[in-house]
Amino acid sequence: MPGVDDLDQNIQFPLLSDPPNIESAMSNLVDGVVPRLNLRFADANARAATITSPVAGMECFLIAEKRKEIYDGTAWVTITPGGWVPLSLDSGYAPYSTSNPAYRIVNNSVELRGKIQRSGFVSMVHATAFRLASLPNAIRPASERTFIVATEWAADLFGWLTVQPNGNLTAVLPPTGTAPVAAVARWIALDGVSYPLS
Repeated sequence: MPGVDDLDQNIQFPLLSDPPNIESAMSNLVDGVVPRLNLRFADANARAATITSPVAGMECFLIAEKRKEIYDGTAWVTITPGGWVPLSLDSGYAPYSTSNPAYRIVNNSVELRGKIQRSGFVSMVHATAFRLASLPNAIRPASERTFIVATEWAADLFGWLTVQPNGNLTAVLPPTGTAPVAAVARWIALDGVSYPLS
């Protein structure tokens, strides 16, 4: 009968009194240790296909997402900042300059960065909501979140950015009033926007 480790982790190891069977002895040892290691998977889908019944405390690194996660007994929770993933913008919108609008998950929260402009670098729509992107399921909040964000000109120093549970990333800029066309905002910033996933 195999021995068990001294730290109550239920990792079996062979004893000299066990019947000789190196394959069985090594299999018990490997099967006991591997689930406690930092596992690596190509992406979250590969992990889900491999680990169908995760156990609290399991941890892994997702290569495509560039982040480490731990299973808390209910869900996989990100415990390190993931890599920045580019946002797929709606038609008619583009990254402003080299700002590269993107998101990442940090400790079960989403961070956004970058600036978005209308294609052709023309003025943004004012006084009415417009959609910038449809967010992937992995970063949709449980409830609607609204933020005040920066825009291009002094006449329009701010805008409202809303992240909705259905994935819509929408914005509203205030009415321009008497501002000349040259002072109407042509980009909106995502920098500083952060919200919890639960």
